[in-house]
Amino acid sequence: MFRELMPLLAQRTLLLMISRAGVDEIRINVVPQRVKSTETDENDALLTPLSISGTPTELDEALPVQLVEFVGAHLGLSSTLKSVKEQMDAAAKTAREAARKATAGKAATSPAKPIPAPENVASEAPARTTVPDPASPAHLSRSLFSDAPAGEP
Repeated sequence: MFRELMPLLAQRTLLLMISRAGVDEIRINVVPQRVKSTETDENDALLTPLSISGTPTELDEALPVQLVEFVGAHLGLSSTLKSVKEQMDAAAKTAREAARKATAGKAATSPAKPIPAPENVASEAPARTTVPDPASPAHLSRSLFSDAPAGEP
């Protein structure tokens, strides 16, 4: 039984619980624990437990086969997830490099805008603004609540 668990124990801790399920039945639960590492995006499918019940004689015969299947499926899933993650990381890196090259190529081929020399900037005249004369009668006679003064539309 423990030989079958060794490949999975190399990757993570397993919690093994054995309890009485009936008068002559035993329930065995094998629960993989979360890996304490820098990877925080571990898939919850890797934490799926195995639960098997039976008489002691049935478990003596069937448990090793069940454990081999459980460990094999678990290791296969873990390997597939790692492979897919590596492929996605490589594709993302390639896309970033292609975008960087495209941006660098665009910057090299597009002409830069000339920056005006300081003496040219100082000689340009500032924009003119017009300010209404505050003493003009039209300006003084208007009110927010009254009509327009006579003579204006």
